[in-house]
Amino acid sequence: MAHFATTRMSSKGQIVIPEDIRNELNLREGTEFVVLGEQDTVILKSITQPGIDDFKTLLTKAEKQAKQAKLKKSDLKRIIKKVRK
Repeated sequence: MAHFATTRMSSKGQIVIPEDIRNELNLREGTEFVVLGEQDTVILKSITQPGIDDFKTLLTKAEKQAKQAKLKKSDLKRIIKKVRK
């Protein structure tokens, strides 16, 4: 169930995430966030370090997409070199 609360921004631009929401989302000191803003909306998305299983899943998906696109290792090297310029 989604929780909501109100909070205020300090003169330094800081906000406090209410305790019940921090507990519900297991947010701890040092948690990092991506902050998105558009018009009058601000979204905080916590950043979590992916586990090895998450990385393996992403790698498998990338390999499948590369195979479908018929990419070769030489293509990847060329693309990486181009992007790094």
